[in-house]
Amino acid sequence: MGLGNSPFPFFPPSDPPPKKKKRAPNPQGLAEFYHPGKEYNVRVASRYFKGPELLVDLQDYDYSLDMWSLGAMFAGMVLRREPFFYGHDNYDQLVKIARVLGTDALHAYLQKYGIELDPQLEALVGRHQRKPYQRFVTPENAHLANAEALDFLDGLLKYDHAERLTAKEAMAHAYFAPVRAAEEAARKASAAGGGGGGGS
Repeated sequence: MGLGNSPFPFFPPSDPPPKKKKRAPNPQGLAEFYHPGKEYNVRVASRYFKGPELLVDLQDYDYSLDMWSLGAMFAGMVLRREPFFYGHDNYDQLVKIARVLGTDALHAYLQKYGIELDPQLEALVGRHQRKPYQRFVTPENAHLANAEALDFLDGLLKYDHAERLTAKEAMAHAYFAPVRAAEEAARKASAAGGGGGGGS
């Protein structure tokens, strides 16, 4: 990606960067480098974007947590339901997730990582069947929630962080095929425009 298309500002070394303006809090909370085997604070990220690992106190999470947050934001945008998981507190947040992803997959996830829910939380979660994302498609969002978008969403919103798409896999997903095609077309047009030689 060229600098002109980069989402990050570029300042020549000779020019001092402008003064930073105050911004709204990052919905993903604290930035962090992740190291295998290290435990981290679960009190990070805004509630609506918290991954299941934070809500069940799994402290050795990693970059896959960011993919969940991406999925939660993406769901809100394409399904026109923001936030998509609208919990009133952390317990209710897991309940809202379970009502979509189902409790069978939740219990399989908990068993895999040896996690026991607080009895009060377990009672609140109850039992739910998984809801396919197609059930959230309406005439108002159908132009956004196409098959590729829903498949991309399904790859991000997984209880098990090890099963989520990685950032590299997400970028290669079919949902972004039009973006890749447009970039390739622009690259070819640029090469053709800059490669013409002068006649004698």
